[in-house]
Amino acid sequence: MDKILEGLVSSSHPLPLKRVIVRKVVESAEHWLDEAQCEAMFDLTTRLILEGQDPFQRQVGHQVLEAYARYHRPEFESFFNKTFVLGLLQQGYHSLDRKDVAIVDYIHNGLKLIMSCPSVLDLFSLLQVEVLRMVCERPEPQLCARLSDLLTDFVQCIPKGKLSITFCQQLVRTIGHFQCVSTQEKELREYVSQVTKVSNLLQNIWKAEPSTLLPSLQEVFASISSTDASFEPSVALASLVQHIPLQMITVLIRSLTTDPNVKDASMTQALCRMIDWLSWPLAQHVDTWVIALLKGLAAVQKFTILIDVTLLKIELVFNRLWFPLVRPGALAVLSHMLLSFQHSPEAFHLIVPHVVNLVHSFKSDGLPSSTAFLVQLTELIHCMMYHYSGFPDLYEPILEAIKDFPKPSEEKIKLILNQSAWTSQSNSLASCLSRLSGKSETGKTGLINLGNTCYMNSVIQALFMATDFRRQVLSLNLNGCNSLMKKLQHLFAFLAHTQREAYAPRIFFEASRPPWFTPRSQQDCSEYLRFLLDRLHEEEKILKVQSSHKSSESPGCSETSLQEVAIKAAVLTETHCASDGEKTLIEKMFGGKLRTHICCLNCRSTSQKVEAFTDLSLAFCPSSSVENLSFQDPASSPSTEDDGLTQASGPGPSEGPGVCNPSAIAIACDSAVNERMVDSPDEFCCTEDTSAPNDSSKMLVNKDVPQKPGGETTPSVTDLLNYFLAPEILTGDNQYYCENCASLQNAEKTMQITEEPEYLILTLLRFSYDQKYHVRRKILDNVSLPLVLELPVKRTPFSSLSESWSLDVDFTDISENLAKKLKPSGTEEACSPKLVPYLLSSVVVHSGVSSESGHYYSYARNVTGTESPCQTCPQPETLAFSSSRNHLLGRDNPTTVIEQDLENKDMSKEWFLFNDSRVTFTSFQSVQKITSRFPKDTAYVLLYKRQNSTDGLNGNNSTTGLWVNGEPPLQKELMDAITKDNKLYLQEQELNARARALQAASASCSFRPNGFDDNDPPGSCGPTGGGGGGGFNTVGRLVF
Repeated sequence: MDKILEGLVSSSHPLPLKRVIVRKVVESAEHWLDEAQCEAMFDLTTRLILEGQDPFQRQVGHQVLEAYARYHRPEFESFFNKTFVLGLLQQGYHSLDRKDVAIVDYIHNGLKLIMSCPSVLDLFSLLQVEVLRMVCERPEPQLCARLSDLLTDFVQCIPKGKLSITFCQQLVRTIGHFQCVSTQEKELREYVSQVTKVSNLLQNIWKAEPSTLLPSLQEVFASISSTDASFEPSVALASLVQHIPLQMITVLIRSLTTDPNVKDASMTQALCRMIDWLSWPLAQHVDTWVIALLKGLAAVQKFTILIDVTLLKIELVFNRLWFPLVRPGALAVLSHMLLSFQHSPEAFHLIVPHVVNLVHSFKSDGLPSSTAFLVQLTELIHCMMYHYSGFPDLYEPILEAIKDFPKPSEEKIKLILNQSAWTSQSNSLASCLSRLSGKSETGKTGLINLGNTCYMNSVIQALFMATDFRRQVLSLNLNGCNSLMKKLQHLFAFLAHTQREAYAPRIFFEASRPPWFTPRSQQDCSEYLRFLLDRLHEEEKILKVQSSHKSSESPGCSETSLQEVAIKAAVLTETHCASDGEKTLIEKMFGGKLRTHICCLNCRSTSQKVEAFTDLSLAFCPSSSVENLSFQDPASSPSTEDDGLTQASGPGPSEGPGVCNPSAIAIACDSAVNERMVDSPDEFCCTEDTSAPNDSSKMLVNKDVPQKPGGETTPSVTDLLNYFLAPEILTGDNQYYCENCASLQNAEKTMQITEEPEYLILTLLRFSYDQKYHVRRKILDNVSLPLVLELPVKRTPFSSLSESWSLDVDFTDISENLAKKLKPSGTEEACSPKLVPYLLSSVVVHSGVSSESGHYYSYARNVTGTESPCQTCPQPETLAFSSSRNHLLGRDNPTTVIEQDLENKDMSKEWFLFNDSRVTFTSFQSVQKITSRFPKDTAYVLLYKRQNSTDGLNGNNSTTGLWVNGEPPLQKELMDAITKDNKLYLQEQELNARARALQAASASCSFRPNGFDDNDPPGSCGPTGGGGGGGFNTVGRLVF
């Protein structure tokens, strides 16, 4: 029968005839044959299967072999023995190589035919050894896939015990050697299918024998972390990731990132190759593992690896977005890499040139999946452009391309960025290791106390949070300069973009410290603020003069001494009248104008003067300090004497309705203070006055001096501002020299604001001179801080006169305490001033009882000119101005309603507390209640932002496309410096983390107690206070 079959298959008969004869041969298998005939038939069919020249011969071999093996099983068992199978696997079959897939397929089918025979157990034992040998020989994907099919059907052939671990490891190595050189889709699909079969075999083994999983994964990491340049592991290893239980992520990542035997070069290679896996189709969870490893490295501060890998692979990941099968995973990894790479725009700018083409391509196809993808991508792009807003030339095409897609809110962008930064990744390793954190959750940067420099830190943070001023400073082109403004720009840029939790402003401190300030001692923050603004203003004027006089030369800019600034400023003041376009930045942002009108009460002649100011110093009303004084109408009261304060009726009509000696009030204040200090040494309240006492002076007190309505004990800033603007009678030592009368005369002095500043700076005069003890004391009175302040501004023809700029206005009312004012009866304003609305921007708080001691910190929020009370409630049309017996600004007015509406609209919740190195979230309610909770912590300097600005200061904003999210582009020099420092910071973090890791094994865990009182005042030395933050010893020091 074998001869007939052999002649048939090699004959030239028609194929249908051959098929009929083969069917007859198969049917004859059920007839009895002797052993020799069976063996001859098995030899022939084996030869046809393994060496058949065409598919028909191989098909005939399979059909006949299966039929004869079924009916002659003992004979086939004798034929398909251990020796025969071993010969096939080790020597091949005739001309057929032992690694040919046909041999594995033949053995696979043979096992199926003798599965019920006892001899199959010997074959299983043989194959357990042989399959391990075959895998160690690194078979090609096709052979390995066929072997996987065999082992999947006959798991008894898989090596057992320790050999199973070895088999899995060798199989992983084999996958690592897989390659597919074809680019044809059919071959690629077949290749992916072959790899999938092998990875599925490994999954089955891992499930059956869990002890093989970890060694297999170690082998995977060994393959991808290899630094051998001659070997590049196959991306097919990605097929294994989907079979690794996600529950093992934490354990495995912790093991990898903390293993001291894993070198940085190996970890870099491993991470790069894992990112390459994103191109493997059908693989699941690759992005999950890549992101987990990125976070794990960030948690142990291995930033060098993260930087290198991100810059090396970011473009590859972006290119994977073009392929639908791998797009979701690629987008997840791209988002994490970009959002966490916050110290430099370098990574983002690598993909910027490719964004527009990608967006246009996906917009054109119109598929719902493409639209959903673009929504996610544009959100990511907006976050990055917000974070690195200084490159309008790069971002203009992108903004145009994505303009039709929704833009996330600023709050959402900040939240995403804060959660994604490397320094925000939680370290869940040893809890005893303290983590060097980056920026706080607020996204703001603190300022390190350099030794009693809290007065500077609080002022700088308040100026930085003055959004429009900050943007103007950052937008200046100061390259090549070494001016103070350049140093301020540098400081602002670092506060905005550094990755550090707190920045040390050493260079700016040395450049901006007034010469008379003793280093490392506490100073007055208001004095420092005036000096700083003065320096910046005068310096800019000098530079403008130099530029105009040296137009033929390149405009140089160098550090100017204080003396030179003063001399040149004096020349400029005499010869130059600044128009709006020629104003300095300080004039534009903080400059206002104050008109002083003095009327002689004898001849009724008047004099006027308009001068500039950058801040208003508000004294406390006498009624808030001298509680036992009774104010009487001068027209009806006889002369009385009460508590040392002499009151008398006026001498005649020429002296006007009321005469006041400010020294008498000062004496009364001191007397009241002294009496209170006897009873309560820790409490005192007096108004500052530097004039010499004059016991012979007499005064007439008008009862229209501002008093607290309804017995209310807490004055407001509005009260103090009313008092500042209230008319004053100049009498006694303060008599006015009238040129018309040619003698000293009583006079009425009034002040009006004729031009409002963009930012209104108000200083509350809290430090007074105690004439009895000859020390400066602090007024601890609480002052209510309105969220909305309406500043009365009366623009008159005088406001257009030529005025001189003077930061130290030559009026004692502005620089010193004004506890000497009276409202003259019968004086009415001809018309009501315009009420200009302001919103509270920042509050500098002084904590302590003396100007020579204590601590400064500040509350602040972002306020821009685009916010307006009109957005939340109607603008009050009128504000009732008082007659001679009422306040200039009533306490119960529409402003209160505005404040309530603003708070109801959640406009006052984005407040920050800046306490040297520490920055935390807070609320406006905390700002309002600070003094009631901590009596020594009092508001000192206030910044209010004018609303409804139309002067063009905010012209460059996001709507023009020039400033992204309103922030100006940074100069390249600044961006380079920030990038360099951010890299240095990450390296410092990494070195510290490595040092801690080396000490972790031997060091005992120490936990900082967290049971401190949460009610410690922000300015205290307690654990929750700001403290110095600069590493200086604060024990035994009054100030910090």
